[in-house]
Amino acid sequence: MGKIKEYSNGEVTVVWEAGKCIHSAMCVKGLPDVFQPDARPWISVDAASTEELIDTIKKCPSGALSYYMNDSEDKSAETLETKVEVLENGPLLVYGTLKVTLKDGSKDTKNRTTAFCRCGASQNKPYCDGAHVEQDFRG
Repeated sequence: MGKIKEYSNGEVTVVWEAGKCIHSAMCVKGLPDVFQPDARPWISVDAASTEELIDTIKKCPSGALSYYMNDSEDKSAETLETKVEVLENGPLLVYGTLKVTLKDGSKDTKNRTTAFCRCGASQNKPYCDGAHVEQDFRG
């Protein structure tokens, strides 16, 4: 799946799952002082408030970014109401917890946000891998 990194400011822990990232740059555009792709570590959680971090993480279209509150016994991300959003020229976003059955019959559980490919060019179908950008997908 890829590496998973955690970054904490003491109040909230930001979780980044590299294998899920589709490089939409919503995080970088939302909080450029926090999310700096060329820096190491690339996430500086102390550069924004906990509320700003959470608001930006909730906009991550792939679910590569999630968070948990450090004082909570439950370290899983919050459960969201199921919601579907079509991104212009991009993936179909489904928010909430999903149980996906893949074409080979295997099952996958997705939490928070799942980006499904609409352009047909993803190498990680049914999930979006950002190929719509290179394909100049319009829809």
